[in-house]
Amino acid sequence: MREGNPRSTDTVDGRALLPIVAPFPFACFAGALVTDLVYWWTSAVMWETFSIWLIFAGMIMAGVATVAAVIDFARNRRIRTSMPAWLYAIGGAIAFVLALINAFVHSRDGYTAVVPTGLTLSALVVLILLLTSWMAGPSGRRNSEGASA
Repeated sequence: MREGNPRSTDTVDGRALLPIVAPFPFACFAGALVTDLVYWWTSAVMWETFSIWLIFAGMIMAGVATVAAVIDFARNRRIRTSMPAWLYAIGGAIAFVLALINAFVHSRDGYTAVVPTGLTLSALVVLILLLTSWMAGPSGRRNSEGASA
């Protein structure tokens, strides 16, 4: 009989830490994409500044989420052997590296700091996080097991 999906082992006040912190990097990176789009449409420098701060905050929160994920990987053999967990980890690592490159791109002056390279990198980070979350998340697991979403 199946035991169900592996659960997070690190907890804060009885709640799993990874599900609490994992949405924050995505929210920051998605916000950076939105502010990049607004900057592209308006050329108001304020939006480029918002983008770099959102990218920076997303990277810090991704670091916190990474620590929580490493704790889960180290403590739970079922998580280490789970294909969705590995997809999520690899996707997160790729997104983090692209976000780091994006931070360096955004640190340049002028319109070309965001358009087109920064905007493209912001979109790629959000797309990768969406895909890995979908593939590794509960709906992705249900769909891959043949059950309805």
